[in-house]
Amino acid sequence: MNKLISFLKKAFRWLKTYLCKFATWYKGLYRDKPWYRRAIAGVISFIVFFMLYLFLVDINFLWLFGKSPGLSSIHNPEQPTASEIYSADGKLIGKYFRENRSPVTYQEISPILIKTLINTEDERFYHHFGIDFQGVFAAMKDMAKGEARGASTITQQLVKNMFKVRSQYSTGILGFIPGVKLIIMKSKEWITAVKIEMFYSKQEILTMYLNTVDFGSNAYGIKTACKTYFNTTPKEITYEQAATLVGLLKATTTYNPRLNPKNSLHRRNVVLENLMKHHEITRTQYDSLKQIPIHLNYNIETNYDGQALYFREAVSEYLSAWCKANNIDLYSDGLKIYTTVDSRMQGYAEAAVNRQMRVVQRNFNNHWGNQVPWRDRNGNEIPNFIEDIAKRTIHYKLLQEKYPDRPDSINYYLNKPHRLKVFDYDKGSRDTTISTMDSIRYMERFMHCGFVAMEPQTGYVKAWVGDINFGAWKYDKVLSKRQPGSTFKLFVYTAGFNKGMSPCDLRVDQYKAWDVMEKGKPAKWIPRNADGSYTGDTLSLKAAFARSINTIAVQVGQEVGVHDVAQTAYAMGIKTPLEETPALSLGASDVSLLELVNSYTTVVNDGKEHDPILVTKIEDSEGHVIYEDKSQQKQVIPYETAFLMTEMLKAGLTEPMGTSQALWAYDLFHSDTEFGGKTGTSSNHSDAWFVGITPKLVGGAWVGGEHRSIHFRTGALGQGSRTALPVFAYFMEKVLKDDRLKEYRAKFPRPKEKINKDYSCHTIYHRRDTDSVAVKPDSLIVPQEIGEE
Repeated sequence: MNKLISFLKKAFRWLKTYLCKFATWYKGLYRDKPWYRRAIAGVISFIVFFMLYLFLVDINFLWLFGKSPGLSSIHNPEQPTASEIYSADGKLIGKYFRENRSPVTYQEISPILIKTLINTEDERFYHHFGIDFQGVFAAMKDMAKGEARGASTITQQLVKNMFKVRSQYSTGILGFIPGVKLIIMKSKEWITAVKIEMFYSKQEILTMYLNTVDFGSNAYGIKTACKTYFNTTPKEITYEQAATLVGLLKATTTYNPRLNPKNSLHRRNVVLENLMKHHEITRTQYDSLKQIPIHLNYNIETNYDGQALYFREAVSEYLSAWCKANNIDLYSDGLKIYTTVDSRMQGYAEAAVNRQMRVVQRNFNNHWGNQVPWRDRNGNEIPNFIEDIAKRTIHYKLLQEKYPDRPDSINYYLNKPHRLKVFDYDKGSRDTTISTMDSIRYMERFMHCGFVAMEPQTGYVKAWVGDINFGAWKYDKVLSKRQPGSTFKLFVYTAGFNKGMSPCDLRVDQYKAWDVMEKGKPAKWIPRNADGSYTGDTLSLKAAFARSINTIAVQVGQEVGVHDVAQTAYAMGIKTPLEETPALSLGASDVSLLELVNSYTTVVNDGKEHDPILVTKIEDSEGHVIYEDKSQQKQVIPYETAFLMTEMLKAGLTEPMGTSQALWAYDLFHSDTEFGGKTGTSSNHSDAWFVGITPKLVGGAWVGGEHRSIHFRTGALGQGSRTALPVFAYFMEKVLKDDRLKEYRAKFPRPKEKINKDYSCHTIYHRRDTDSVAVKPDSLIVPQEIGEE
């Protein structure tokens, strides 16, 4: 640093010496000349010195002026552009952006807009090379009269918008001198404007300007502005709309048509009058146009507008490592991201979740009434449940910083009513007056849902609903980890078939205590069926799976080994580490809905596993393909096992007392599509699941409370067939009725190779002395020391 300072001092002394010598020589050159020659020489000298000054500014001579935009920056300007997300059926479903900007071409801009812009902002645009000297001298003249106004050309404004020379580029050492900084910044604008005029046509400059300018309301560029204020396009814009948008460029808040409609109307009419003066419109047109009020169709676009909000957040996470590895900014590089989700199926999924969860919520409210639903295993209210949640909120932490060691003050403000928006099924969100504590009590009473549908042959995710409302709950239930209950039996029986078992093998539904280690000590574990009884019946594995008999599932799991069950689950698509205890056979270890549904696709896909695919292709802002999905699938279970497990899942509908028989009540079978499925319900009915399969589509739903302690108290209300299954059923009803999606109508194919194990057994059901029901609840019931709340 000392060497640099020493060098600069020497450079300044050298510069001062030679400037003094030059000044002496220059004065002597014209000392005895006529005045007019001295005047001409003065003008010429000024021009030469000014050009030399601009050259020195451009090269940042001796670091005096700071860096300027270089030719490479001008040739390849970097402008933050929103990345667009497209569905598989070609619909724009959302954007990622910091500045909401989507560029357009010159041909996509109406001549009306071009005329309005030029006649308002730069009437000599086609006659200058970036600097309007006539405008500069006029501005100086007005300034002398005390009437200051701007003289920046459209090209200079483009420089400010695109290169931000007043903020992103320094003004060097001289910039610390008061008043000099502004001169340097203005000089850089002039220099860069001239460069732009050299390398770009007038049409290109106008297009770049309209694509970069800020119109307020988070609308960057003309395309976004047209949509935000008028829900139109730059091609279809009218004179009065164009005048409004161009008018607000003078001050995006003062002349904003939504914030200051009177100012905006006055400014719009000034712009229209200017068009008349320049003969772009007639007096009659002007008189007519100025009478039209400003008709806004105002809608600020955010990152959370559009469809499939949870899916889009998942895509962002899905691409994060790729973006980091390739130095790509998802929020500013103007990518086009082509996803696997289908906008129609996504709409059907969101509607199915909304329809069923309204019913679930009504049942839950009626079930608990005025009682609080957060209960421990014994049914007692959990002390300080709401208080503990409040302590994790931002509001509490801010109060704690403001009132340290004053818990009474914190408690006062937490319980003080204030204006707040809360979720409401009918309105989406409801503005109300409520305290922070009461708002937590209100929101914690809601039941939640996740749903995802995938193509088994491709792994493409076609629909994704992370919860009942993205605005209220960002936590994605498709990715959250909960106990899968009996849906995990898929892996138990798959492991059994891999070890030589067959669907027609017999086992007895009976009481049995298993030796386990609990907290390092020997213990007994007694699995029970959902209704707590043991029938003593001898059942085929097919019937036991269809009825979800817990005791037989545990027998199979113990015979093949819990470790093999876990390894089978990993092979088929489970990524979450599993606890290898006997209760694993009944789904006591947490998994996510996405990995569970993906594992079910392995069965339908003839035993071949693939990761869920969310994105198929990405193009950069120039239209070049920079990413294509090239994931592979691999055979992880034998074809025969996959075929047999498909038959087992189909048995849930065809076997007496099969737990998926509720599907018969829905309008699903008019298209000859075949179904299979498995329900699941975890301890205390905390988690309800259903995974349904068809030959071309697999879908799964989870329903439960935000916390495991919030749940129904009876299987009649909380089991998977009552809460989660209808979500899948409503979704598939819509999909199968849509002729645009007829490729999803199909029957399961006949065996592609010889099946050596018998699977054709079917239970003949005989009534006992009590009436039986068509669908029996399935549930994981384990001793409290093993199960989870």
